[in-house]
Amino acid sequence: MCIEIRDNTLYFDGCDTTDLARTYGTPLYVYSQTALEDRFRALHTEFLDKWPNTRAAYAAKALCTPALLRLVRDAGLCVDVVSGGELTCALAAGFPPERIEFNGNNKLPAELELAVERGVGRIILDGLQELPLLESICARKGKKMKVLYRVTPGVRADTHDYIITGKKDSKFGIPLDEDILYPAVQAAIDSPWVDLLGFHFHVGSQLFEVRPYLEALEVVLGLVEESWKRFGYAMTELNVGGGFGIRYTDEAPRGYGWYLDPIMARVEAFFRDLGLPRPAVVTEPGRSVVGEAGLTLYTVGSIKEIPGARKYVAVDGGMTDNIRPALYQAKYRAIAANKAEEPCAETVTVCGKCCESGDILLRDAALPALEGGDLLAVLSTGAYGYAMASNYNSNPIPAVVLVKEGRSGLMVRRQTWEDLLATARDPAL
Repeated sequence: MCIEIRDNTLYFDGCDTTDLARTYGTPLYVYSQTALEDRFRALHTEFLDKWPNTRAAYAAKALCTPALLRLVRDAGLCVDVVSGGELTCALAAGFPPERIEFNGNNKLPAELELAVERGVGRIILDGLQELPLLESICARKGKKMKVLYRVTPGVRADTHDYIITGKKDSKFGIPLDEDILYPAVQAAIDSPWVDLLGFHFHVGSQLFEVRPYLEALEVVLGLVEESWKRFGYAMTELNVGGGFGIRYTDEAPRGYGWYLDPIMARVEAFFRDLGLPRPAVVTEPGRSVVGEAGLTLYTVGSIKEIPGARKYVAVDGGMTDNIRPALYQAKYRAIAANKAEEPCAETVTVCGKCCESGDILLRDAALPALEGGDLLAVLSTGAYGYAMASNYNSNPIPAVVLVKEGRSGLMVRRQTWEDLLATARDPAL
């Protein structure tokens, strides 16, 4: 465990969080390299080393910085990107292009051109219009690309509606209607510019059940069998997505094997019965890699008590550095980092400094008696905090720090007020 309490102070991977706040300022995203390495090892132990012909592609949308992607690269993982910016970041981190997989539901022509030029390992086609667009780019550049089709299996998962991706009414993937899907498969098989490897699906995020994965898998295996019967096409790759849940408050996370072992067992049995070689199987963990490896430090500012209603504790960040509570009603745990051994004395609502009533980080949190200048650590903010940060109210985006065994270093420097003006222009029309 990378969290320790010593002398009333919170330590994270051997670093005194109050020292980190003094050195780097707040708000501050802090990541434990030890925790990240533990997750990489778990992926190898429970999946990659256990099952031959498998890959794990870290979903960069959860956290994308060159330093983080360098750690992913060195751990032997692939990376899943969904934009030209994420692709550029992966290349800057020294990722071999063949270990990059390009996903996303509306890839722009310039993004696909970059992907083709650099020779990324996979392009996951998300809509019918992407194949002819990609073919035209490949023809101009004289390159053939490996592709998968992302399909929508029509399976609902038990999570927030905004992070369900496998239901039929989704902006992601190709619907399973026979007159839509199979002509697309035929077109990719016949194309001289792409090599169709197989199918991709993703059912949702922050999941604690294996049922939705297995239900979606059955749907996709049906497509595999029908494609074999219709076209004599034997797929060589199956991507089962990610979405494995983590602990934010009182959830009980499952290991990678808990999800992936039954998936692998079913895949192996299916292809054995079909008389075909089992394809490569790929998973795309993101949140489960970085989520619990990160926390955010805030300095307490004003405190406002409304008699008979609520006590608000304001911090120097808010929805600009963690939009998830406002967007998904996400819940978190917090520790008073400089009063870590003191008993909880009050129930408060921790709010940010943005001009929005919805700028609430924690509602009804039990904490020690707080005062201005105290340091608050919000746990499990490693996924989609920095990745979704914004400059709303012209607030600078916080710094990102990596810590390991008492040492620390910047992954991303803090934005300044001057940075906010760097791209501004006055056309004076």
